[in-house]
Amino acid sequence: MKTLLNVIWLVLCGFWMFLAYLLAGLLLCITIIGIPFGVAAFRIGLYALWPFGRTVVEQPGAGAPSCVGNVLWLVLAGWWLALGHITTGIALCLTIIGIPLGIANFKLIPVSLLPLGKEIVRTDQPFGGR
Repeated sequence: MKTLLNVIWLVLCGFWMFLAYLLAGLLLCITIIGIPFGVAAFRIGLYALWPFGRTVVEQPGAGAPSCVGNVLWLVLAGWWLALGHITTGIALCLTIIGIPLGIANFKLIPVSLLPLGKEIVRTDQPFGGR
């Protein structure tokens, strides 16, 4: 079932959201200071490309630097990417088939706003959903 949902997701919105994250990551990697943010954009972009069967968990030792980085991320790229998830989620929820995909888009909003200090894990791993 995860594979079927991922394929439908890929066709309807996953590829386009991946391209948005790729563009954000490339723009952020222009400067040396932006490289960690670009890497985060690439990581979340791969998650947005194939999201079912994976989840986001907090990293236990993230600390204050990730908090400061999240504020910078929010200003530089986070709100644009979250806006993309909101508009895509609303558009998908207009159809019956798209409702699960729209809900998945809404679940990606928190990680698109504040990605640092979080880790993407498979749900079938031990401790994957904790």
